[in-house]
Amino acid sequence: MSMMSTIGRFGAAIQSARRAARSERMLNRLPPEIQKDIGWPAPEHGRRRATLAIYMSPDR
Repeated sequence: MSMMSTIGRFGAAIQSARRAARSERMLNRLPPEIQKDIGWPAPEHGRRRATLAIYMSPDR
């Protein structure tokens, strides 16, 4: 694998992680009634956050 393709994959993984985090923040800002209606879970304390490694897996 060339160095440029590795850098490209890394950039795509960062972009994907940022989009997922932004979506989660937007959903968490909704009023609790709407979150419940759409089935969004309430934020949990100590919840495990997605890591960049999830987006870097070759299966994606």
